[in-house]
Amino acid sequence: MSPLPHRVARQAGHVLVEALIEQGVTTVFGVPGESFLPVLDGFYEHADRIRFISCRHEGGATFMAEAAGKLGPRPGVCLVTRGPGASNAAIGLHTAFQDSTPVVLLIGQVGADFRDREAFQEVDYRQMFGPGTLGMAKWVGEVDRAERLPEYVARAFHTAMQGRPGPVVLVLPEDMLRTLTDAPVLPRVEPVHAWPAPGDLRRLRQLMLEAERPLLLVGGSGWTAESAQALQRFAENWRVPVACSFRFQDCFDNHHDLYVGDVGIGINPALAKAVAGADLLVVVGARLGEMTTGGYELIQAPRPAQRLVHLHAGPEELGRVYAADLLLQSSLAVAGKALEGLAAPPEVAWVGWARDLHAAYLANLEPTPVVGVDIDLAQVARCVARLAPGNTVYTNGAGNHTGWLHRYLPYRGLQHAGRTQLAPTSGAMGYGLPAAVAAALLAPDRCVVHWAGDGDLLMTGQEMVTAMAHGAGRGPGALISIVIDNASYGTIRMHQERAYPDRVVASPLHNPDFVLLARAYGWQAERVDHTADFEAAFARALVAGVPTLIHLPIAVDQLTSRSSLTAIRAASRRRLAQNNETT
Repeated sequence: MSPLPHRVARQAGHVLVEALIEQGVTTVFGVPGESFLPVLDGFYEHADRIRFISCRHEGGATFMAEAAGKLGPRPGVCLVTRGPGASNAAIGLHTAFQDSTPVVLLIGQVGADFRDREAFQEVDYRQMFGPGTLGMAKWVGEVDRAERLPEYVARAFHTAMQGRPGPVVLVLPEDMLRTLTDAPVLPRVEPVHAWPAPGDLRRLRQLMLEAERPLLLVGGSGWTAESAQALQRFAENWRVPVACSFRFQDCFDNHHDLYVGDVGIGINPALAKAVAGADLLVVVGARLGEMTTGGYELIQAPRPAQRLVHLHAGPEELGRVYAADLLLQSSLAVAGKALEGLAAPPEVAWVGWARDLHAAYLANLEPTPVVGVDIDLAQVARCVARLAPGNTVYTNGAGNHTGWLHRYLPYRGLQHAGRTQLAPTSGAMGYGLPAAVAAALLAPDRCVVHWAGDGDLLMTGQEMVTAMAHGAGRGPGALISIVIDNASYGTIRMHQERAYPDRVVASPLHNPDFVLLARAYGWQAERVDHTADFEAAFARALVAGVPTLIHLPIAVDQLTSRSSLTAIRAASRRRLAQNNETT
């Protein structure tokens, strides 16, 4: 994109919008505030080149920006006002940090003449979002002079994309935004890619040659279609089985005969056994957090039982938790190409190992028989997988309801369809609906399916009206929200019953009529009470031409894709009884 025409004596708020355009931004999510009126006027000035999506809550807005960062290719951008606005936005910022998603959060601030007086809505954002390995942002900057605004914007985008991607915060005092400046915008920035050292790659090859039961574990942010395709060729050349880390299931084609499943919550027991029994784990891009490592026990910290090779884009991540046998720093945009260059031997020792693990994955896809239920969520997920287009984007928030989606719906590899899974590794409830709205707005030709729980949906359900206001789900694609309603915070209920069986408090929910609620927002909606009726309802939603909500009421006893509430409670009673006998 060619630079915007240089104009003198324009407000810094207009310069900011021009700088965003130069960085390739076409959509900004946010909630308008009086602290950045010159920026809003800049959007008006450049409405033909960039749009501002006005949301109903800053949490929803930052979730949308985070989803945009996942979809790429540029960071998602969110604009919120000071104090309460920034506080509301924190959940999306935390999600972006834990998911390694490039996001630029712009926050209005009180003017310099009011600073340090605890003025109206004043907050020190460097303290609030303080950068660090356990913070919420990679960098927090505050622009004190209008002529330096383009410099700060360029740095923000570079920092968000460089190394391990993540969120940055740029604070904008309102008096600075009103200042006239002739500062030119800076050219579009691109991340500098780090390649693994040749000697390290030779060492990796030697470790592969010495292995008998290797497993490739893939995840993380920053992949390109080309790098993901090259990674697939590496796996094929070596015939090594491939698993994906928690909520990064679209990093490898789940339909491939080398794919063996996802390593996260509700892991296939056969895969968990394989991870523990592997003699070499080659981890590419995944952060090896608590969920992927089974609470740091499936892969023991700090020294795993398996030989461990860890490739990651961020040097601060390498060696932070695990004492690996080999550490490689590499941008994921080039990691696949680097690994593809490793010459494979004519024969490998683990062909049967890979075949058995893939067979175990296929067996795990077969729905577990259930009796006495009106809605079989396994069959619902399989129906969605069968009817939805291959490039469908699936979004979810947090809760036990996600277990059926993650287990029974195979994702296409991002080299084929781009990102198809938008899900928070941070475990943020309410993420799914705003992410779905963002995906529908940014990719109107794609189908978007939001898989929600009842408590999950009502965290950000007001963004249904944002979808209507901006035309989401009205293009050639579709926007569909499937709401699984067990009238409970199901995950909390599960943990209660495990620790304190029969002593239930706070987790039951009193819900609205979700069909009437969705229709009030302008959505099409219907209730489905039996599994047999879901296929027709979903088929109607695919061609509706408007956003559609499908309400699925289920019993709270349907707690996970592998167990019922009754079974969990009974096991807890037995455990407590045994403990009492022992003591």
